[in-house]
Amino acid sequence: MSFWEAVAVVIAGVFAGGINTVVGSGTLVTFPVLLAVGYPPVVANVSNSLGLVPGSLSGAWGYREELKGQGDRIKRLLPASILGGVVGAILLVTLPDKAFTAIVPVLIVIALVLVVAQPWLNRKLAHRRNDNDGGVLLWFGVFAAGIYGGYFGAAQGVLVMGLMGVLVSEHLQRMNALKNVLTAFVNLVAGVMFIFIADVAWLAVLLLAVGSVVGGQIGAKIGRKLPPAVLRGVIVVVGVAAIVQLLTK
Repeated sequence: MSFWEAVAVVIAGVFAGGINTVVGSGTLVTFPVLLAVGYPPVVANVSNSLGLVPGSLSGAWGYREELKGQGDRIKRLLPASILGGVVGAILLVTLPDKAFTAIVPVLIVIALVLVVAQPWLNRKLAHRRNDNDGGVLLWFGVFAAGIYGGYFGAAQGVLVMGLMGVLVSEHLQRMNALKNVLTAFVNLVAGVMFIFIADVAWLAVLLLAVGSVVGGQIGAKIGRKLPPAVLRGVIVVVGVAAIVQLLTK
C-alpha cells in the first residue's frame, strides 16, 4: 500500500465512523476503498469489519447521554445482536469466495435502497407511538440484522433503525444510540472471530481503526447538523462504485 493509498483508507475510516454513528452504511465507503487499493473482496470485508469496531464503540460512547435509562433494552436485545454476528461471521468464512462475490452486490443494492429510504424510516420512527417495546418480533429482527452485519454489514444500522421505527415507541436519537451499541457488538464479535478463522489485512485494520475512532466522535458531536441528503448521496455513489468494482473483477 502506497502512502496516498494509506491516507485514502484513513479518510474513508473517518467518514465511515461518522456516518455509522449518525446514519449507518459506513461500509459502503470503506469497502470500495479497500477493493480499490488491491485487497481481495473477502479479505477487504473481514478487515473492514475489524477496522470499524473502534469507530462503532467511539460513536456509542459519544451517544452515552441518550443511552441513559435503556439498560433493560440493551440487556434484552444485545444477545440477539451477538448471536446474529456469530452466525454471519461463520457464514462468511464457510461459504466459498465466489458466493461472497455473487451475494455482496445484491446486499449492496439492498443497503442502498435502505439508505435512500432512510427519510421515510426516520418519519416512521419519529411519529410512531406504540405501547410495546418490540417484543419477540424485534428480538428476532435484531438477530437477523446481526447475521447480515456479521456477513457484510453495510446499512445494518439503517435496518435496525427501521425495525425499531415500526415496533418501538421512542425518540429518534435514543433509538440511534441503542442502534450504535447493537451494531458495535455485532462488528466486535464478528471481528474477534475473524482474527482466528480468516485472513486479515492488519495494516488496513489499523488505518481504518484510527480514522473511524475520530469519525465516531465527529459523528456523535456534529453529525446531526450535517445535511442527510449529502451523506446519502455520497453513500449511493460509493455503493454503486463498489458494485461496479465487484462485477468487473
